[in-house]
Amino acid sequence: MPGSEPERPLVVHVGRKELVVRRRYEALSIANDTLIALWFIAGSIMFFSSAWMTTGTWCFLLGSVELLIRPVIRLTRLIHVRSIRASGGHSTEPPDSSADF
Repeated sequence: MPGSEPERPLVVHVGRKELVVRRRYEALSIANDTLIALWFIAGSIMFFSSAWMTTGTWCFLLGSVELLIRPVIRLTRLIHVRSIRASGGHSTEPPDSSADF
């Protein structure tokens, strides 16, 4: 499309391989959801031992903070997409997307 520049992918080199992230907000949302699961699984396991209960409580707290970050990612993506459209650029995303990331 003339006048619009697509978002360049994020490329991370790992040894002789490279990781290419094309849809950054979606990737960030998936990473966040994975962290939420890991915090709550770790906290649940730690609750089986009274010696680890305090650490497990902190894991639950971190998981809850990650749950708060989820809508922030979605809102940031929405604002970012809107600002591209407002500046005359074009987005490949339909105007009313139900994508949950």
